[in-house]
Amino acid sequence: MKAESQEINSDIINLKAKCLASLLHFIKIYFKVMTGREFAISHPTCRESHFITICRKLVDVFEGRTKRLIINVPPRYGKTTLLIHFVAWALARYQDCNFLYVSYSKDLATKQTQNVRDILNLPAYRNLFGVQLNQDSLAKDDFKTSKGGNIVACGAGGTITGYGAGIKGVNRFGGSVIIDDIHKPDEALSDTIRGGVIEWYHNTMKTRLNDGENTPIIFIGQRVHEDDLAARLIDTKQWETVVLPALDMHENALYPEMHTREQLLQMKADNPYVFAAQMQQNPQPAGGGVFKKDWFFMTEEEPKILATFITIDSAETASTLNDATAMSFWGLYKVVQNYIETDVYALHWIDAMQVWIEAKDLETEVLAFYSQCMRHQVKPSIVAIEKKSTGVTLIGVLKKIQGLNVHEIERPGMINGRANSKAIRFLQSQPYVAKNLISFPRYGKHVPMCVEHCSKITLNDTHRFDDLADNLNDAIQIGLIDKIVIGMFANRGKTEETNTIVAKILQSQSRIRESRRKVLWQR
Repeated sequence: MKAESQEINSDIINLKAKCLASLLHFIKIYFKVMTGREFAISHPTCRESHFITICRKLVDVFEGRTKRLIINVPPRYGKTTLLIHFVAWALARYQDCNFLYVSYSKDLATKQTQNVRDILNLPAYRNLFGVQLNQDSLAKDDFKTSKGGNIVACGAGGTITGYGAGIKGVNRFGGSVIIDDIHKPDEALSDTIRGGVIEWYHNTMKTRLNDGENTPIIFIGQRVHEDDLAARLIDTKQWETVVLPALDMHENALYPEMHTREQLLQMKADNPYVFAAQMQQNPQPAGGGVFKKDWFFMTEEEPKILATFITIDSAETASTLNDATAMSFWGLYKVVQNYIETDVYALHWIDAMQVWIEAKDLETEVLAFYSQCMRHQVKPSIVAIEKKSTGVTLIGVLKKIQGLNVHEIERPGMINGRANSKAIRFLQSQPYVAKNLISFPRYGKHVPMCVEHCSKITLNDTHRFDDLADNLNDAIQIGLIDKIVIGMFANRGKTEETNTIVAKILQSQSRIRESRRKVLWQR
């Protein structure tokens, strides 16, 4: 019994020693204890696993070799799992460490600190390392160890009065600031929001270092913009930077178990701007073209149009100099591949015009364009107009046309809690254009104008005009995203099918009555 006890104690001592000596070994053990699953290391081609790379760099921070660390890695590649285990591992070594865990929102940071707390509360952790949490500080976003260590969650832009990271005057690791995705991706295009985060870092975050420059800062996350906080920090030349693109120069996948090479190449084709930033850690200049000319698909023959509609972006002012009115005629159809019709919908840009006219002439021009569109074999079922200035007048005029459905487009400042801007809308449309889901009649007179116009659209608003691009955005929103036209077409199809069935029933009933009449007459 004594020998067995000694063997158990020896196993515990060995396990503790291995966990303390290796962050990666610690993660493997406690990830399985927490989740019941094995922690699977990635196996990229001709590259070291990014899990191993990140762990090694975190250990460099712990051992004092690095004070300022930036790791740029794609989203959902396990970085947060590594970070929360790093905090737990560091506290197993020194229970008085002070951490500030920062994310773009307090709720997200709190979710991660709660995960840290859950690890610290595991009997398999407490019993092995002797770490105890103070019973009077068990909040998810702020808790302490019995040895004076502290873990606090912070949201970018929030207050952190009374808290700090690190320990003043110790000649070892005493905790750090951990910045885990400080920018919210869908707000990165807003100069105001992005600039506010950068200002908050310099004016608030940097004042929370208990030992000044000796307190380490770990910045980890995806790139979201060419002028994000990571870019500003890299420019100082004071940070060690580790860049982990999803595809290497030979197009080998970093994390093939998450995204294969083929999946990544498809993501790149579908949304190149976002892919360059978030997956490749190489944001493209905001002044670059959003829509490439070769993304627009040219057809020799018009596809089988299922429904048509019109989008109008009217001039905001009465001036004829700088503000144009753009009108476009669209056809909805299903993509055909190898002579087989698929379930993928696309838009055919049948016609368009761009005019600089006074407000008093707007109604005449719009009605003329509408009359021209009515010559198409599939008549327009919707006219979509932004509800603004001159557009309000147009809406009133078009609503008087019998059988025409007028769709009012409103652009609120926020949508579902997200900032709404033209740049956001352009990026929302980009994947549909990149997938060749916008086609033109090859020899249409409007084609050069539309393609040239769209190819000049930028995200930093350096282009001169964007009225036709607004037509494109609205068409994609109505036809392919919200599927308003698809819904109307489907309902129309169901109505026609129902009418056909009813007609057949009535015809059958008529035949039955006629047969009965003949039988009675013969009697």
